[in-house]
Amino acid sequence: MDWFPEFFRPHLPVLVVILPLFGGLLAPFTALIRRGGGIFAWLWTALITAAVFVCATVLLYDVHTGGEAITYRLGSWPEQYGIGYTVDSLNAYVIFVVALIAFLATIYAKDSVIDEIVIDRHHLFYTVWMLAIAGLLGITVTGDTFNIYVLLEISSLTVYTLIAMGGERDRRALVASLKYLVLGSIGATFILLGIGYLLMLTGTLNMADMHAKLVEMHQAGELAGNKTVMVSFAFLMVGLSLKMALFPLHLWLPNAYTYAPSSVSALVASTATKVGVYMTFRFVFTIYGGGVFDSGEDLHFLALCASAGIVVSSFSAIRQVNVKRVLAYSSVGQIAYIVLGFSLANQDGVTASVIHIFNHAVIKGGMFMAIGAVALRMGGTSVDDIKGIGKRMPLTAAAFTVGGCGLIGVPLTAGFVSKWYLVVGTMQEGYWYLAFVVLLGGVLALIYVWRLIEMIWFHEPVDPDKEVEEAPLSMLIPMWILIGASVFFGVNASWTADSAAAAARLLLAGGM
Repeated sequence: MDWFPEFFRPHLPVLVVILPLFGGLLAPFTALIRRGGGIFAWLWTALITAAVFVCATVLLYDVHTGGEAITYRLGSWPEQYGIGYTVDSLNAYVIFVVALIAFLATIYAKDSVIDEIVIDRHHLFYTVWMLAIAGLLGITVTGDTFNIYVLLEISSLTVYTLIAMGGERDRRALVASLKYLVLGSIGATFILLGIGYLLMLTGTLNMADMHAKLVEMHQAGELAGNKTVMVSFAFLMVGLSLKMALFPLHLWLPNAYTYAPSSVSALVASTATKVGVYMTFRFVFTIYGGGVFDSGEDLHFLALCASAGIVVSSFSAIRQVNVKRVLAYSSVGQIAYIVLGFSLANQDGVTASVIHIFNHAVIKGGMFMAIGAVALRMGGTSVDDIKGIGKRMPLTAAAFTVGGCGLIGVPLTAGFVSKWYLVVGTMQEGYWYLAFVVLLGGVLALIYVWRLIEMIWFHEPVDPDKEVEEAPLSMLIPMWILIGASVFFGVNASWTADSAAAAARLLLAGGM
């Protein structure tokens, strides 16, 4: 990518964070141009997220072509004393996913936000929107554990606010936001305590240094029976499971996704829990892996939670009468697939987890965008609202249908690729019963997805006299880019599979 200015290239790791951070802080000034910012607030946000996406793409290219991690020291301080940003094959991949979804969700948000948010608050909405993106990207790029906690709080508080903004249309969004705030704060407390115990053990907050100190202690026999390190691991797993919405700590997620504004549902469902998974990767493999613990033995309890989550969430999705709620419970199951993969601690299992971060992001992002378009035209997201929209909104309905095929894992979709690697990973370990759970999850997904597809294409509208237009292009284009990606990377998965395999090798080697 020779076209990118060389002056900015060394600063890409920090640019992906400070662009949305300062962009969000400047967004309120768009209200000086027009009441509430209006179209200017959206244009400013689109410009910033486009710049972030370009930076993330170049960063991903540089990491993969250079073959080495890129390190950026803030203030030129050594990483032991300051904050260091490190971008390797894993977080370059996750940064790209978050930046892609953030840009497309911003394009999608224009008409959705006009419909759902009072114009006087548009500048505030986009301020919080960009700060949330900055927090998510910061978590992904930093190599400092306390910095992870700080950025986690930034992203969490802003996401709570974005969800609460759905209260203008449905007051239940306020309750959902409060519930998420309470449970999210509990999770953050567990994470902070876990980091505190690690600091007490190692005397450092840098992840690479923590790992090195723990390896030295392990080789000296100081970790055998060490309760402090085990408590730190337990606290982190509880806190991270809450942030990932891993069953049974998922109770905040269904209402949060259901009652949030449509654009917020698309952004959060595609990025927030994936960043939580990334944090788990880093703590489990970068700090505790590679000579500290036998990860395969220590992660069996995560495999149990994930297996239960796949089955229980699928049955819950089958019973729902609100389409966004169906997709929300489906997300709990899809997160469980990711957790099940890395809990195997083998090459194919971890590859399945990493590849599904991208695959689920594009599939679920596109589906939430589709149902948001239905909400715009029909005024709701219940199963009655989607009846007969196949004839009224064919492009939106087709996008939802193709995305549903990806959730099931139909061949030639990205979802099939993820499940293939996951089944191979389970069989390598001889866990045939886990392979059965994965296949059972696909069958249950077929039930709840087909139920919705049947409503869309084979039922008559509840109000046949109501005139309904297709979704605007600003919604259709990002929707179909994501759904198209789910098909393209289902047919040709070479890039996603190679990137995920490289990240898996890195993690299994200790994440260094």
